[in-house]
Amino acid sequence: MCSNLVEAGTLRQSCSIFLGVLLLYAAAVHAESSPQADFGPHFWDVRDFGAVGDEKTDDTAAFQKALNAAGETGGGVVYASRGNYFFAGHLNIPKAVALVGLWQSVPAHNGIRDRGLPKPTDDGTTFLVTEGAGNEEGPAFITLNTNSTLKGVVIYYPQQNVDNVPKPYPWAIAMRGKNPAVLAVEMLNPYNGIDATQNERHLIRDVQGQPIRRGIMVDAIYDIGRIENVHFNPWWSTKPKLLQWQMENGEAFIFGRSDWQYVYNTFCFGYKIGYKFIRSKAGVCNGNFLGIGADDCYTALVAEQCAPYGLLITNGEFVSFHGPDPTMIEITETNTGSIRFVNCAFWGPCNQIAKIAGAGTVGFGDCTFVQWGGKEGNRAAIQAQSGTVLIRGCEFRQDRPQIQLGKDIGRAIIAENIFTGSERIINQSKGNVQIGLNVSN
Repeated sequence: MCSNLVEAGTLRQSCSIFLGVLLLYAAAVHAESSPQADFGPHFWDVRDFGAVGDEKTDDTAAFQKALNAAGETGGGVVYASRGNYFFAGHLNIPKAVALVGLWQSVPAHNGIRDRGLPKPTDDGTTFLVTEGAGNEEGPAFITLNTNSTLKGVVIYYPQQNVDNVPKPYPWAIAMRGKNPAVLAVEMLNPYNGIDATQNERHLIRDVQGQPIRRGIMVDAIYDIGRIENVHFNPWWSTKPKLLQWQMENGEAFIFGRSDWQYVYNTFCFGYKIGYKFIRSKAGVCNGNFLGIGADDCYTALVAEQCAPYGLLITNGEFVSFHGPDPTMIEITETNTGSIRFVNCAFWGPCNQIAKIAGAGTVGFGDCTFVQWGGKEGNRAAIQAQSGTVLIRGCEFRQDRPQIQLGKDIGRAIIAENIFTGSERIINQSKGNVQIGLNVSN
């Protein structure tokens, strides 16, 4: 009898424990599925302010009310759940406010028009942008300020031409203040992508899409900016007219003044210029560029000017094979800074790997060159007109002219390279040129 009572008591105790665990689990699941549980008490839902997300109703005012409410209390998270939010206007994200959508990692909608895959309006949090058509000088669709964030959304321009000359629009995103951030955002088809100027310590991470005219513009940065894991590819439209216009006019990454810029694991495909370095009114760029790539761009990288401290470009991959003069690297006559390419790969088929001018220094170290020479196969891989050139420890994998030094080259070192076929270096320089320890078969 006592034994049975003990067993019954134990069973009741076990059942109570089991039910308690179930209740705790259910509460945890409910909490995890609630955005407010994820974001804490400083949380606002745009639907509580009248946002509809039906692809037709203008949600601009409702979103701005929610953003302002968050800003007035010192900051927090404004959440936009699954929906297709239509905007006839633009948004300003106040200081310390994050506008957050459903996505926790950047989505992709490649092939949506050609392969029947999900459209951006079929899933997630999608912003349908219409303001500013025909005028790229208008206000950006979203402006970020100090410590504000945009995360987990798709930005889509439903009225953009899919197979024609694109309509100009203002920037999709403008980053201002200190520490603005864009995270896990798909910019599916903006005319202009991210205006990352006039701020400090911006962070752009996990961004994908097809900006048509400009991808990211960096300028007037006086404290370190960071761009990480950004991928621009013609997923939205590969229709002939639009893609041809993009390749004749598009620039993926543009850098003016930046006092040390960090760029890591970035890629672009199908632009006139992949990476462009300019002198703006604010100045020029120096920085560290690691694991960057440009494929099928008329010119993969153009440097019009950079800071004397230099551009350090490591583990890059550059490909050019279309356009009037397919070239991977062009250093123009205005450059006076220092540029280094280390452990980079270049291939085509292109006319030449690099055209170098200006009074600056350009170096290639431990790089690999493939598929150059043009249709006749008689162009040199590296054509240097002026300045200082360092080419050391590189491999030239075709039996074609390797290097041509113009008469205005002031200094050059060409050493410890490996040539396929005979050594073919054309030296017209009147300066101090050292050539030696190269190996050919």
